[in-house]
Amino acid sequence: MTRTSQRHLVAEYFDGFRTSDHPRILATLTDDVEWVIHGHRTIHGRAEFDGEIENPAFTGSPRLDVQRVHEDGPVVVVTGEGRGVSVAQGPFRFAFADLFTFRDGLIARVDSYLVMLS
Repeated sequence: MTRTSQRHLVAEYFDGFRTSDHPRILATLTDDVEWVIHGHRTIHGRAEFDGEIENPAFTGSPRLDVQRVHEDGPVVVVTGEGRGVSVAQGPFRFAFADLFTFRDGLIARVDSYLVMLS
């Protein structure tokens, strides 16, 4: 897979999250995808991933502002900031770093690192 294709797939992934577009996000993933949200939980497979796209603990779609993208072989790293709304606590801001590992032209693993901002 070319770097342009990997970047395109990551952009599709983020655009899907910005609009809660399940099919768009799931089309970027391998069947056995693993999503490690460090310090919180690990999600295995497309079905479990699908359930996390619109987590019931949050309302609406997140705002995700990508600031940097770096590629090295089958890995794309994206950093940025986001905003969301928690059902329990209301609006919040966060910084993120997501590491996408590709296999056979799709995202096979996502490592997410999140830091809450004031």
